[in-house]
Amino acid sequence: MDTQPAPFVPPAPTPRTTPPSTLEMMRIVYRNPLELWGEHTYNEPWISVTGIGGPLVIANDPGLIRHVLIDNAKNYKMATVRQLILRPILRDGLLTAEGEVWKRSRKAMAPMFTPRHIFGFAQPMLKRTLDFVSRYEAGGTSDIANDMTLLTYDILAETLFSGEIAGEPGSFAKEIDRLFETMGRVDPLDLLRAPEWLPRFTRIRGRKTMAYFRNIVAGTVKMREESMKRDPDGVPQDFLTLLLKAEGPEGLTRSEVEDNIITFIGAGHETTARALGWTLYCLAEAPWERDKIEHEIDAVLSREPDPTKWLDAMPLTRAAFEEALRLYPPAPSINREPIEPETWNGLYIPPYAAVLVMPWVVHRHRKLWDRPNAFMPERFHPQNRDKIDRFQYLPFGAGPRVCIGASFAMQEAIIALAILLSRFRFDVTSETKPWPVQKLTTQPQGGLPMQVSRRG
Repeated sequence: MDTQPAPFVPPAPTPRTTPPSTLEMMRIVYRNPLELWGEHTYNEPWISVTGIGGPLVIANDPGLIRHVLIDNAKNYKMATVRQLILRPILRDGLLTAEGEVWKRSRKAMAPMFTPRHIFGFAQPMLKRTLDFVSRYEAGGTSDIANDMTLLTYDILAETLFSGEIAGEPGSFAKEIDRLFETMGRVDPLDLLRAPEWLPRFTRIRGRKTMAYFRNIVAGTVKMREESMKRDPDGVPQDFLTLLLKAEGPEGLTRSEVEDNIITFIGAGHETTARALGWTLYCLAEAPWERDKIEHEIDAVLSREPDPTKWLDAMPLTRAAFEEALRLYPPAPSINREPIEPETWNGLYIPPYAAVLVMPWVVHRHRKLWDRPNAFMPERFHPQNRDKIDRFQYLPFGAGPRVCIGASFAMQEAIIALAILLSRFRFDVTSETKPWPVQKLTTQPQGGLPMQVSRRG
C-alpha cells in the first residue's frame, strides 16, 4: 500500500472571484501584485481587457508566449510600466537596455557565461558554500531567506568579481531588502503611465539605498582599475575585467559598464537566493521528498568529488529546485509592448497594449498542469520532463532575452543544495509562515525562520 502523504500545497494567494475596483487594484498592485489575479486568469489561454493604464493582454497559451518572446520578438519592446520601475535602478544594465545598447552589452558578457567558464566557477562556488555553512554548526534558528541572500552574494563576489566587491556583505543584504521595498514596487503613477519626470513618491525613500549601490560600483571599479594599472598580467580575468576591457568606442560606455555591474551585484544573485530559500522551505514541509534527496546527495558525494558533475548526477535534487522555481518563479512577470498592433490566432493585440507573460500564472495554470498548486518534484524527474512544453515553464524567460546566467544559477543552486542538505536539516518552526510577495522577485514576506540541525 502506498503510504506517501498527499503533496504539500505551499502558501499562495487564492484567485479572486470578483474584479477589484480601480482604487483597490492600485492598492493591490502596490502591496502585492500576486494577489490581483482572478480565476479566469488561471483558466483561460489569454485574457484581453482594457485596464486603468490602457489595453492589457495576459498571455498564458504556450503558442502565444512563443510568438511574443521568439517568433515575432522584433515587434515587442520592453513594456513601459516595467521600464518605469526598473530603469531608475538599473539604467542601461542588461535587464533594461534595449536596441543597440542591449546588443553591445549581451555580446560583451557572452564569453563569461560559456559552459567552459561556468564549469570553472564550480570549485569557487563549492569553496564559498563550504565556508558559509560553518555558521550552522551550533544549530538553532536562522532566517534562511536572509542567509541565502548572503550565500549567493558570496558566490557572486567570488566568481564574477574575484572577491573584489567594495562594501560589507552584512549591510549588503539589508540594503537589497530596502532597495526592493522602495524602488522595486509598482507605483500608481506607473500604472497610469505618467511621464518619467513626474516624481514617484513611493521611490523617493529609495534614493539613499540607490546611492549606496552606486558607491559600491564606483569603489569596485576603482579597485580593479588600480590593479590593472599595477599588474596588467596578474589581474583576474573575470566578469569585472571583461566589462572594463569592453569599454571603448566600439564597445560599452563607462556608464553602461557601471549599469551592468550594478545589475549583476543587485539582481544577479537575488533570483537564485529566493529560489534556494523556497526550495528548502518546501522540502521541510514535504519530508518524504527531502528523504529521497538526502539519500541521492549522500550517494553522489560519496563517489563524485567533482562539483561540475553534480547537476547531472542529482536529478531528484534538481527536480525539487525546478519545482520550487515553478511555484515561486523569482521573476514572476515578463512584460512586453507591441511596436505595431497585430493579430494572433484571432486575438487582436492593440497598439500600446501591456502584454503580460506571467510565469507566476502560467506555472499555476489549470489547463497546463496537474494539481498546479502542489509541490510535486516528480514533474521534473527525467522520465517526465518531455511532458512539459518549453513555453509553459519560464523561470529564466525565453527568446533573445533569456537569462544569460541560467546555467550559472542552476550549477550554483545544485552545489549549494548538495552541501547544505548533506550536512544539515532545515525544519519549519511555529514562526515559519511565509507569504509570497512580488517586489521585483517573489519574496517570502516575514522571511523564512527555520530550525537548522546537524544531520546524524
